[in-house]
Amino acid sequence: MDHSELITEALSALRPHRVGDRLFGDVASVLVTEAGHPYRGVCIDTPCGTGFCAEHAAVAAMVTAGEYRIAEIVAVWRDEAGRPHVLPPCGRCREFLRRIDDANLDTRVVLGRTRSAPLRDLLPAHAWPEPLDG
Repeated sequence: MDHSELITEALSALRPHRVGDRLFGDVASVLVTEAGHPYRGVCIDTPCGTGFCAEHAAVAAMVTAGEYRIAEIVAVWRDEAGRPHVLPPCGRCREFLRRIDDANLDTRVVLGRTRSAPLRDLLPAHAWPEPLDG
């Protein structure tokens, strides 16, 4: 499957803006819901740790619109030479995506133009554990 169109859409959302030593909007994410609606978001880096990842911003836009099931998601960044990169979601984002809706374990996480994986494969220990024996 070719993910070029979704990657291009995410790249178009990049608008890096520097404030002091912090950079806002240098990572962008686009997700597509099961209903086929796209939602965008960018990262916000703050000096006190209250910022958030681009995936969080895209999910917030989706939830604001009343949707919860993610079919596909991608995050992108451009390096200093302007070369685009697809970024896998960090561990916090992986868990966040999972917690929005149980069915999101089947979300296709784009890892490159022709690579993707279901979120469940990026969170191998996602099931609630069984109780310990005595």
